[in-house]
Amino acid sequence: MRVTIQANPAFAFGTISIDPGGEVHVEAGAMAAYSDGVDVETKARGGVFAGLKRSMFGGETFFINTFRSQSGGTVSVAADLPGDMTMITMDAAHALLVQSGSWIASDPGVDVDTKWGGSKTFFSGKGLFLLRCTGQGDVLVGAYGGILSMALAPGQSYTLDTGHVVAFDESVQFSVHKAGNWKTTVLGGEGLVTRFTGPGRLWLQTRSQDDLVNWLIPRLPKQEK
Repeated sequence: MRVTIQANPAFAFGTISIDPGGEVHVEAGAMAAYSDGVDVETKARGGVFAGLKRSMFGGETFFINTFRSQSGGTVSVAADLPGDMTMITMDAAHALLVQSGSWIASDPGVDVDTKWGGSKTFFSGKGLFLLRCTGQGDVLVGAYGGILSMALAPGQSYTLDTGHVVAFDESVQFSVHKAGNWKTTVLGGEGLVTRFTGPGRLWLQTRSQDDLVNWLIPRLPKQEK
């Protein structure tokens, strides 16, 4: 997948080039524009049940848009919140776990499904499912804020606030726990964190949607009774 990213890192706008006879899968609602000669098909990829799982448990919409072109063309995409985009290249031997809401588009050779995360993702406040990407090709992910990446060596650990996680290789082990003791949690304003242990790749976002919501709520006008 060939993507040109403009206006990043604050307001990333990605333009995906579709080869003649090619196609690309895009999260429903992420499309901002497309060129002449491009057709779109909307369906629940993988069947109704797979689409329902993505919608109910993965934080993604029920449908996926497939953009095709016989002569070649482009489709432009944008995320819901201001921030950056980055492309992650996958091979068939390794799976990628993407935080719900971060997946934007991928090659047709990449299968996007949900993965049961049990209490580990439940207590992180991110829902019961992560999106699990398998296959070969490129995945375009978006974030709130900038995107940083790192490679964790075997046994190397790194801890993130749960709201800053974008994606990580399935080979990376993770656990969710409190950030310090009760004083840190209650008085310090820190909640739950995720500890990642390599080997594998990790992507994080420099801002948190949860922090944005917590900042906005006290400032929203209250309806008078």
